[in-house]
Amino acid sequence: MISLRSVATGLSLFAVAHMSSIASGGGLGPSGSTILPSSPPPPPPRRLLRLTSVPGSEQHRLNDLLLLSPEGPRSENSHVVFFPGDIQNFQQEMALQPEAAPWQCWSLERVAVILGARFPGSHVWVIRASRMYLHKFSCYQNFVESNLFGAPEHSPDYGALRHLRGLLGHGMERAGLPNPLPPLGGAAPLPHGFSLTLVGFSKGCVVLNQMVYELVGARADPELRPFLNSVSDMYWLDGGHPGGSETWVTDKRALGELATCGVAVHAHVTPYEVQDPMRAWVGREHRRFVKTLEELGACITHKLHFEDEPASIDNHFRVIKEF
Repeated sequence: MISLRSVATGLSLFAVAHMSSIASGGGLGPSGSTILPSSPPPPPPRRLLRLTSVPGSEQHRLNDLLLLSPEGPRSENSHVVFFPGDIQNFQQEMALQPEAAPWQCWSLERVAVILGARFPGSHVWVIRASRMYLHKFSCYQNFVESNLFGAPEHSPDYGALRHLRGLLGHGMERAGLPNPLPPLGGAAPLPHGFSLTLVGFSKGCVVLNQMVYELVGARADPELRPFLNSVSDMYWLDGGHPGGSETWVTDKRALGELATCGVAVHAHVTPYEVQDPMRAWVGREHRRFVKTLEELGACITHKLHFEDEPASIDNHFRVIKEF
């Protein structure tokens, strides 16, 4: 059931863009200027593979995946997983939605290419949210309990890490990659050299937050512990969601687990999220997240991007290129 507070705050990122576009007849460009849909972007590279309805830890938990394989005869077994934000979808689907069309340069395909350049030699996986409410509000229900607008209700045992483990295993098999992750429930070790980097953007950060709450149980689970140990880095990119709290993890026990598990933490933000006076809790929680991890001795880097520019949705997206 959606609370009135969730509805009031739920119209966050793209409800604002929608209201402005109704008034202007177009989308929002830099500093609030009007932009119109441009010509379609070039076709995606041939090494980009779309996998639909891939099961994760359970057969009814399905997600569409996009895989960008590294160029050249590389044999690295490193993988980057990206969780996108609101309105981000496959190129073809964004082109059909008037509100999404101006933002096609941030489609799942285009972001995969951006991340491929950022992490050369790695397999890049983009995980589409299992539901897009009103074609713009991403809901990661398979990873964390969420309302219609995607606002999360975190818990220590929802199974986000297990679901990701299953998704990647089935995705690697479906894509025909050599040395895929062994099935869940087996005793086989992880493939030699397997490493994992997790990146969440905007709404997608709720998945990373959920994983942090699950660390205690995952580290005690003989099946999940090796998978967790393969995670080298976690990137929070301008996290935000329509709820009124828990945009960033502030629970000290959960952050203590993150600080001691050996993962390098990276927090990249823009004024759009952390300096919005209408959502002041986001900035407070971000500062507490960083300060607590620093006090706990975590390996953490953090940066405020575009701090001398007006807060804008454009710069919110641009952090995907600049982090």
